[in-house]
Amino acid sequence: MSGASVSGPSVRRAVIALGSNLGDRDTLLRDAVRAVDATPGITVVAASAPVSSTAVTLDGLDPSKPTYLNAVLLADVTLDDDALLDALQAIEATHGRTRDVRWGDRTLDLDVVALDDECIDTERLQVPHPRAAERAFVLEPWLQLDPEARLTGAGRVADLASRLTERTRPVAGATSLLDRAPASDASSAPDADLVHDIAPDLVTDRSPGAP
Repeated sequence: MSGASVSGPSVRRAVIALGSNLGDRDTLLRDAVRAVDATPGITVVAASAPVSSTAVTLDGLDPSKPTYLNAVLLADVTLDDDALLDALQAIEATHGRTRDVRWGDRTLDLDVVALDDECIDTERLQVPHPRAAERAFVLEPWLQLDPEARLTGAGRVADLASRLTERTRPVAGATSLLDRAPASDASSAPDADLVHDIAPDLVTDRSPGAP
């Protein structure tokens, strides 16, 4: 079959939210970004600096709970939906995540917020994440990486974030969780100066903590 071309697996841009309110939160989040990036079929393109937020439980905001650190990463993925979820849940488990209490404290949470502009509704995965538009701790770190981002079916991320009364808090001296140079072909990955300039304006006050 001379002349036939073989295309590789399709690449999708994933928006993945990270959260932790137990243990050494910054180290856990940075280790998680490395683990995601090391997963075959996933290439991390950019990662926000962490922000701080108040825990959300089934009963609402709970300042008595340990404070969350939250962040967002952008990744190019060639995995199918189930394989992506399996990989993220394996990373959570490796970092001590348990699921005893819904919206309970956790060492690590990895949630798929968006996959390109797809709408997915299966037993395992809902994309866009059904509560993303209500979560400053998702929207504000996402804006660090892409000020023009849009959440499918909801609108501009900047507009969604501006409507929320709950906001995130800055983390003094925080830097991007990605400890290598961003992927060179990532058109939406910001340079370090852009993230530095954007982050202080976006992370004021406080916000809920667990997607």
